[in-house]
Amino acid sequence: MKKLSLALLAAVLAASAAAQGLRATPQLGPGRLGAEPVQRGPQAADFIVAVVNSEPITNNEVRLRMVRYEQQLAQQGSPMPPRTQLAREVLERLITEKAQLQLAKETGVRADDATVDLAEQNVARQNNIEVPELRQRVVASGTTVAQFRDDLRNQILLQRLRDRELEPRSKVSEADIDAFLREQESGVSDTNSTELNLQHILVVVPEGAPASEVAQRQAKAMKLLERARAGEDFTQLARDNSDAAGAAQNGGQIGLRAADRLPQLFVDVTKDLKEGQISDVVRSSAGFHIVKVLEKRQATRAGISVTQSHARHILLRAGPNLSETQAIQRLADFKKRIEGGTATFAELARDNSQDASAKNGGDLGWASPGMFVPEFEDVLNALAPGQISDPVVSRFGIHLIQLIERRQNTLGPKEQREVARNLVKEKKLDEAYVRWSQEVRGRAYVEYREPPVL
Repeated sequence: MKKLSLALLAAVLAASAAAQGLRATPQLGPGRLGAEPVQRGPQAADFIVAVVNSEPITNNEVRLRMVRYEQQLAQQGSPMPPRTQLAREVLERLITEKAQLQLAKETGVRADDATVDLAEQNVARQNNIEVPELRQRVVASGTTVAQFRDDLRNQILLQRLRDRELEPRSKVSEADIDAFLREQESGVSDTNSTELNLQHILVVVPEGAPASEVAQRQAKAMKLLERARAGEDFTQLARDNSDAAGAAQNGGQIGLRAADRLPQLFVDVTKDLKEGQISDVVRSSAGFHIVKVLEKRQATRAGISVTQSHARHILLRAGPNLSETQAIQRLADFKKRIEGGTATFAELARDNSQDASAKNGGDLGWASPGMFVPEFEDVLNALAPGQISDPVVSRFGIHLIQLIERRQNTLGPKEQREVARNLVKEKKLDEAYVRWSQEVRGRAYVEYREPPVL
């Protein structure tokens, strides 16, 4: 979240996954916006490449989405498929997306302007800029503010539709949990069972940067490495210097994850490092990386250690007497009052929160990863202790969240089953999404016109 490295759609998904609480879909992840415009070749004359239930998809839509995907693949260090193959994949995703958006509108799924405003504000916050500067960068990237907001709205509509459709398809039984735990135990000697807790500093290299700028960025990374190895606080170095998403808030911490959930570059560069050691500067297509090992362990069912969060919230539910827009405004006012010292979070939660936590001042107790819905947890994970979020829209309503503290905790058997339940549910949701998406696509009338001109 400085250069427009993942382009517009990446920012849209950053808003949907982190700001609005929208479930990540098999597309792209969040990235950083920046001032440099997206580089494109000569613009071809626009024309219709496909029609979905009478709505067209144009050549320029495919071209713009191509740029976004290519930039993300480059930043992730993923292999780049042939452009003709990527164009076909992009077109198919646009067709699927169009069919789902049509279904959302037909079935009454809505996203009002206040929700889009909130998403836009969170994109700006994740990039450490204000909304006016965000809009300037959006225009510099080759699109309009109106189109950017339409993209935000569409992602919100899609996620709300998917949440509604997929939840009934992802029930988890006790037998499912038993099977998952047996699978984990049988594979404990596998290399992917290694868990790593890493910190990361990224010095971005803009796409197509001249050799002189690449050398300058590399020199910056080398200087940061020297400072880190000389004993400077790695967390502060990351907050002040890293271009990685969320670095300003989390000090570059990635959190404890299984090796197969980390970029392969990070796994490779840390495989011979011990806890507390720092890697050399390594290069990827995104730029120069420095990685520090905070913790390295072999996952076993007997002693799973996780980072737990102690949080509280105020929940308002939209209804006949309170619109979503009004709920967002009310919670924003609560935040101002708390930060201004005229009210306490606990008091406002007791008087206003529309859930069982109200009697406890909104206190949710200690929670392990996966215990909250993704839209809530993504925002919680980005908070520092004591920090209060902006209003967050989830499938349950609109929340104001405060992180009280975090801790490392070893889970007992009962807690491990809850973690397993959440992991199994996530897997079932992913599988259900694929099946449901194919069903929606199969019901749509699709007419292919001219192939895209790249």
